[in-house]
Amino acid sequence: MSKIIITCAVTGSIHTPSMSPYLPVTAKDIAAQAIGAAKAGAAILHLHARDPQTGRPSASVDHYRAFLPAIGAGCDAVVNLTTGGSAVMTLEDRLAAPLALRPEMCSLNMGSMNFALYPMLGRRTEWLHDWEEPFLRNSDDLVFKNTPRDIEGVLRRMGQERGARFEFECYDVSHLYMLRHFVDRGLVEGRVFIQFVMGVLGGIAAEPEHLDHLKATADRLFGAGYSFSVLAAGRQQMPLAERSAAMGGHVRVGLEDNLYLSRGVLARSNAEQVEKVRTLVEGLGRTVATPDEARAMLDLKGAGAVGF
Repeated sequence: MSKIIITCAVTGSIHTPSMSPYLPVTAKDIAAQAIGAAKAGAAILHLHARDPQTGRPSASVDHYRAFLPAIGAGCDAVVNLTTGGSAVMTLEDRLAAPLALRPEMCSLNMGSMNFALYPMLGRRTEWLHDWEEPFLRNSDDLVFKNTPRDIEGVLRRMGQERGARFEFECYDVSHLYMLRHFVDRGLVEGRVFIQFVMGVLGGIAAEPEHLDHLKATADRLFGAGYSFSVLAAGRQQMPLAERSAAMGGHVRVGLEDNLYLSRGVLARSNAEQVEKVRTLVEGLGRTVATPDEARAMLDLKGAGAVGF
Protein backbone atom coordinates (compact mmCIF):
# COMPACT_ATOMS: atom_id res chain seq x y z
CA MET A 1 0.00 0.00 0.00
CA SER A 2 1.03 3.65 -0.42
CA LYS A 3 2.50 5.74 2.37
CA ILE A 4 -0.01 6.68 5.08
CA ILE A 5 -0.47 10.29 6.18
CA ILE A 6 -1.12 10.90 9.86
CA THR A 7 -2.91 14.16 10.59
CA CYS A 8 -3.04 15.46 14.16
CA ALA A 9 -5.81 17.89 15.17
CA VAL A 10 -4.20 19.57 18.14
CA THR A 11 -6.91 21.49 20.02
CA GLY A 12 -10.06 22.17 17.96
CA SER A 13 -13.10 24.12 19.16
CA ILE A 14 -15.32 21.40 20.62
CA HIS A 15 -13.74 20.31 23.88
CA THR A 16 -13.58 22.81 26.73
CA PRO A 17 -10.71 23.31 29.18
CA SER A 18 -12.60 21.73 32.09
CA MET A 19 -12.72 18.40 30.26
CA SER A 20 -8.98 17.75 30.33
CA PRO A 21 -5.96 19.48 31.87
CA TYR A 22 -3.97 18.31 28.83
CA LEU A 23 -6.01 20.20 26.21
CA PRO A 24 -3.61 22.87 24.90
CA VAL A 25 -4.91 26.41 25.25
CA THR A 26 -1.97 28.83 25.36
CA ALA A 27 0.24 29.52 22.34
CA LYS A 28 3.17 27.90 24.14
CA ASP A 29 1.23 24.70 24.80
CA ILE A 30 -0.33 24.53 21.32
CA ALA A 31 3.12 24.92 19.74
CA ALA A 32 4.76 22.38 22.06
CA GLN A 33 2.04 19.78 21.52
CA ALA A 34 2.03 20.34 17.75
CA ILE A 35 5.79 19.90 17.55
CA GLY A 36 5.57 16.81 19.75
CA ALA A 37 2.92 15.32 17.48
CA ALA A 38 5.08 16.00 14.42
CA LYS A 39 8.09 14.34 16.00
CA ALA A 40 5.88 11.33 16.79
CA GLY A 41 4.94 10.96 13.13
CA ALA A 42 2.21 13.44 12.19
CA ALA A 43 2.88 14.85 8.73
CA ILE A 44 -0.03 17.32 8.92
CA LEU A 45 -1.03 19.52 11.86
CA HIS A 46 -4.66 20.65 11.80
CA LEU A 47 -4.79 23.82 13.88
CA HIS A 48 -7.31 26.02 15.68
CA ALA A 49 -6.56 28.92 18.03
CA ARG A 50 -7.71 29.56 21.59
CA ASP A 51 -7.95 32.66 23.74
CA PRO A 52 -5.11 31.98 26.20
CA GLN A 53 -6.97 33.63 29.09
CA THR A 54 -10.27 31.78 28.80
CA GLY A 55 -9.53 28.76 26.62
CA ARG A 56 -12.38 29.79 24.34
CA PRO A 57 -12.03 29.07 20.60
CA SER A 58 -10.63 32.15 18.88
CA ALA A 59 -10.62 33.52 15.34
CA SER A 60 -7.98 36.14 16.17
CA VAL A 61 -5.13 36.33 13.66
CA ASP A 62 -2.87 37.42 16.51
CA HIS A 63 -3.68 34.26 18.47
CA TYR A 64 -2.62 32.18 15.44
CA ARG A 65 0.52 34.26 14.94
CA ALA A 66 1.44 33.59 18.56
CA PHE A 67 2.13 29.90 17.86
CA LEU A 68 2.68 29.40 14.12
CA PRO A 69 6.29 30.71 13.96
CA ALA A 70 7.30 28.42 16.82
CA ILE A 71 5.74 25.43 15.06
CA GLY A 72 7.53 26.31 11.83
CA ALA A 73 10.83 26.60 13.66
CA GLY A 74 10.32 23.37 15.59
CA CYS A 75 9.24 20.97 12.84
CA ASP A 76 8.61 20.69 9.11
CA ALA A 77 5.03 19.40 9.32
CA VAL A 78 2.35 20.72 6.97
CA VAL A 79 0.21 23.39 8.65
CA ASN A 80 -3.50 22.95 7.94
CA LEU A 81 -5.61 25.84 9.27
CA THR A 82 -9.29 25.41 9.96
CA THR A 83 -11.88 27.37 8.00
CA GLY A 84 -14.52 25.81 10.27
CA GLY A 85 -13.29 27.63 13.37
CA SER A 86 -16.29 27.21 15.63
CA ALA A 87 -19.96 26.83 14.77
CA VAL A 88 -20.70 30.02 16.73
CA MET A 89 -18.37 32.13 14.51
CA THR A 90 -19.35 33.96 11.34
CA LEU A 91 -17.79 32.90 8.06
CA GLU A 92 -15.67 36.06 7.93
CA ASP A 93 -14.40 35.38 11.45
CA ARG A 94 -13.55 31.81 10.51
CA LEU A 95 -11.63 32.95 7.42
CA ALA A 96 -9.69 35.82 9.00
CA ALA A 97 -6.59 33.83 9.91
CA PRO A 98 -6.42 31.59 6.81
CA LEU A 99 -6.81 34.60 4.50
CA ALA A 100 -4.05 36.51 6.27
CA LEU A 101 -1.65 33.60 6.83
CA ARG A 102 -2.02 31.67 3.52
CA PRO A 103 -1.29 28.12 4.77
CA GLU A 104 -0.46 25.17 2.55
CA MET A 105 -3.74 23.47 3.54
CA CYS A 106 -7.14 24.37 4.96
CA SER A 107 -10.04 22.29 6.15
CA LEU A 108 -13.39 22.87 4.43
CA ASN A 109 -16.68 21.50 5.75
CA MET A 110 -18.82 20.44 2.81
CA GLY A 111 -22.22 21.52 4.11
CA SER A 112 -24.38 23.06 6.80
CA MET A 113 -25.44 20.75 9.62
CA ASN A 114 -26.70 20.45 13.17
CA PHE A 115 -23.70 20.44 15.49
CA ALA A 116 -24.93 19.09 18.81
CA LEU A 117 -22.41 19.06 21.65
CA TYR A 118 -24.73 19.09 24.65
CA PRO A 119 -24.31 15.35 25.43
CA MET A 120 -20.75 16.28 26.45
CA LEU A 121 -22.16 18.05 29.50
CA GLY A 122 -22.37 14.65 31.17
CA ARG A 123 -22.54 14.89 34.94
CA ARG A 124 -20.03 17.70 35.27
CA THR A 125 -21.08 20.42 37.70
CA GLU A 126 -17.86 22.44 38.05
CA TRP A 127 -16.34 24.50 35.26
CA LEU A 128 -13.12 26.47 34.94
CA HIS A 129 -14.77 29.20 32.86
CA ASP A 130 -18.28 30.59 32.80
CA TRP A 131 -18.66 30.22 29.00
CA GLU A 132 -18.23 26.44 28.90
CA GLU A 133 -21.53 25.14 30.26
CA PRO A 134 -23.77 27.55 28.27
CA PHE A 135 -21.77 26.86 25.10
CA LEU A 136 -22.41 23.13 25.39
CA ARG A 137 -25.98 23.40 26.69
CA ASN A 138 -27.10 25.77 23.92
CA SER A 139 -25.72 23.55 21.18
CA ASP A 140 -29.13 21.87 21.03
CA ASP A 141 -30.04 24.87 18.86
CA LEU A 142 -26.73 25.15 17.01
CA VAL A 143 -26.33 24.92 13.24
CA PHE A 144 -22.94 25.06 11.56
CA LYS A 145 -23.54 27.14 8.44
CA ASN A 146 -21.63 26.38 5.25
CA THR A 147 -23.92 26.98 2.29
CA PRO A 148 -22.92 26.37 -1.33
CA ARG A 149 -22.23 30.11 -1.59
CA ASP A 150 -19.98 29.92 1.48
CA ILE A 151 -18.13 26.91 0.10
CA GLU A 152 -17.63 28.57 -3.27
CA GLY A 153 -16.21 31.64 -1.56
CA VAL A 154 -13.69 29.58 0.42
CA LEU A 155 -12.64 27.65 -2.67
CA ARG A 156 -12.05 30.87 -4.60
CA ARG A 157 -10.43 32.93 -1.85
CA MET A 158 -8.27 30.25 -0.25
CA GLY A 159 -7.76 27.90 -3.18
CA GLN A 160 -7.67 29.90 -6.39
CA GLU A 161 -6.31 33.14 -4.91
CA ARG A 162 -3.94 31.80 -2.23
CA GLY A 163 -2.96 28.37 -3.52
CA ALA A 164 -4.16 26.31 -0.55
CA ARG A 165 -5.21 22.71 -0.98
CA PHE A 166 -8.06 21.34 1.08
CA GLU A 167 -8.92 18.70 3.62
CA PHE A 168 -12.55 18.28 2.51
CA GLU A 169 -14.43 17.40 5.70
CA CYS A 170 -17.42 15.21 4.85
CA TYR A 171 -19.69 14.54 7.82
CA ASP A 172 -22.26 12.57 5.83
CA VAL A 173 -22.91 11.01 2.44
CA SER A 174 -24.60 14.18 1.18
CA HIS A 175 -21.33 16.08 1.62
CA LEU A 176 -19.66 13.80 -0.89
CA TYR A 177 -22.26 14.77 -3.47
CA MET A 178 -21.72 18.45 -2.67
CA LEU A 179 -17.99 17.95 -3.23
CA ARG A 180 -18.69 16.24 -6.56
CA HIS A 181 -20.84 19.25 -7.50
CA PHE A 182 -17.89 21.61 -7.04
CA VAL A 183 -15.57 19.28 -8.94
CA ASP A 184 -18.05 19.34 -11.82
CA ARG A 185 -18.13 23.15 -11.68
CA GLY A 186 -14.34 23.27 -12.00
CA LEU A 187 -13.79 24.88 -8.60
CA VAL A 188 -12.00 21.79 -7.25
CA GLU A 189 -9.15 20.52 -9.41
CA GLY A 190 -6.58 17.79 -9.09
CA ARG A 191 -6.56 14.94 -6.63
CA VAL A 192 -9.15 15.34 -3.88
CA PHE A 193 -8.26 14.71 -0.21
CA ILE A 194 -11.41 13.72 1.71
CA GLN A 195 -11.66 13.52 5.48
CA PHE A 196 -14.55 11.27 6.51
CA VAL A 197 -15.73 12.86 9.78
CA MET A 198 -17.67 10.40 11.89
CA GLY A 199 -19.25 10.48 15.32
CA VAL A 200 -20.43 14.11 15.64
CA LEU A 201 -24.11 14.27 16.65
CA GLY A 202 -25.66 15.78 13.53
CA GLY A 203 -23.44 13.84 11.13
CA ILE A 204 -22.90 10.19 10.32
CA ALA A 205 -22.27 7.83 13.24
CA ALA A 206 -18.84 6.29 13.84
CA GLU A 207 -19.66 2.75 12.77
CA PRO A 208 -17.65 0.46 10.47
CA GLU A 209 -20.57 -0.11 8.10
CA HIS A 210 -20.93 3.63 7.59
CA LEU A 211 -17.24 3.94 6.74
CA ASP A 212 -17.63 1.20 4.16
CA HIS A 213 -20.59 3.06 2.64
CA LEU A 214 -18.75 6.40 2.60
CA LYS A 215 -15.81 4.83 0.78
CA ALA A 216 -18.04 3.01 -1.70
CA THR A 217 -19.84 6.26 -2.46
CA ALA A 218 -16.58 8.17 -2.88
CA ASP A 219 -15.25 5.42 -5.16
CA ARG A 220 -18.31 5.83 -7.35
CA LEU A 221 -18.18 9.63 -7.40
CA PHE A 222 -14.43 10.22 -7.72
CA GLY A 223 -12.93 7.01 -9.08
CA ALA A 224 -9.17 6.95 -8.75
CA GLY A 225 -9.02 10.73 -8.35
CA TYR A 226 -9.17 10.96 -4.58
CA SER A 227 -7.54 9.93 -1.32
CA PHE A 228 -9.36 9.56 1.97
CA SER A 229 -8.65 9.81 5.65
CA VAL A 230 -10.81 8.97 8.65
CA LEU A 231 -11.59 11.00 11.74
CA ALA A 232 -13.74 9.23 14.32
CA ALA A 233 -14.77 11.38 17.26
CA GLY A 234 -14.66 9.78 20.68
CA ARG A 235 -14.06 6.16 21.56
CA GLN A 236 -14.11 4.91 17.96
CA GLN A 237 -11.07 7.01 17.11
CA MET A 238 -8.51 4.19 17.07
CA PRO A 239 -10.72 1.32 15.82
CA LEU A 240 -11.82 3.28 12.75
CA ALA A 241 -8.33 4.67 12.17
CA GLU A 242 -7.08 1.09 12.05
CA ARG A 243 -9.92 0.17 9.67
CA SER A 244 -9.06 3.12 7.43
CA ALA A 245 -5.42 2.07 7.30
CA ALA A 246 -6.44 -1.49 6.39
CA MET A 247 -8.61 -0.07 3.57
CA GLY A 248 -5.71 1.91 2.13
CA GLY A 249 -6.75 5.24 3.65
CA HIS A 250 -5.06 7.79 5.85
CA VAL A 251 -5.81 8.67 9.50
CA ARG A 252 -6.45 11.65 11.74
CA VAL A 253 -6.13 11.70 15.52
CA GLY A 254 -5.68 14.41 18.13
CA LEU A 255 -7.27 16.04 21.16
CA GLU A 256 -9.71 17.94 18.95
CA ASP A 257 -11.39 14.63 18.15
CA ASN A 258 -10.93 12.59 21.34
CA LEU A 259 -9.51 13.47 24.76
CA TYR A 260 -8.71 9.86 25.69
CA LEU A 261 -5.95 7.40 24.94
CA SER A 262 -7.97 4.39 26.09
CA ARG A 263 -11.15 3.78 28.06
CA GLY A 264 -11.14 6.14 31.05
CA VAL A 265 -7.52 7.23 30.47
CA LEU A 266 -6.98 10.82 29.33
CA ALA A 267 -4.32 11.32 26.68
CA ARG A 268 -1.58 13.42 28.24
CA SER A 269 -0.61 14.86 24.86
CA ASN A 270 -1.41 14.75 21.18
CA ALA A 271 1.86 12.91 20.66
CA GLU A 272 0.55 9.97 22.69
CA GLN A 273 -2.31 9.51 20.26
CA VAL A 274 0.01 9.85 17.26
CA GLU A 275 2.36 7.24 18.72
CA LYS A 276 -0.54 4.86 19.34
CA VAL A 277 -2.00 5.17 15.86
CA ARG A 278 1.46 4.89 14.31
CA THR A 279 1.94 1.57 16.07
CA LEU A 280 -1.43 0.39 14.77
CA VAL A 281 -0.85 1.34 11.14
CA GLU A 282 2.72 0.07 11.05
CA GLY A 283 1.41 -3.21 12.42
CA LEU A 284 -0.69 -3.43 9.25
CA GLY A 285 2.37 -2.98 7.09
CA ARG A 286 1.83 0.70 6.28
CA THR A 287 4.74 3.14 6.21
CA VAL A 288 4.17 6.57 7.71
CA ALA A 289 4.64 9.47 5.29
CA THR A 290 7.04 12.27 6.08
CA PRO A 291 5.83 15.87 5.70
CA ASP A 292 7.60 16.24 2.36
CA GLU A 293 6.10 12.97 1.13
CA ALA A 294 2.67 14.26 2.19
CA ARG A 295 3.33 17.51 0.30
CA ALA A 296 4.10 15.54 -2.85
CA MET A 297 1.09 13.25 -2.43
CA LEU A 298 -1.30 16.19 -1.95
CA ASP A 299 0.38 18.57 -4.43
CA LEU A 300 0.93 21.31 -1.86
CA LYS A 301 2.55 24.63 -2.64
CA GLY A 302 5.29 24.20 -0.02
CA ALA A 303 6.17 25.77 3.32
CA GLY A 304 8.06 28.58 1.61
CA ALA A 305 4.84 29.99 0.16
CA VAL A 306 2.92 30.55 3.38
CA GLY A 307 2.37 33.89 5.13
CA PHE A 308 3.83 33.17 8.56
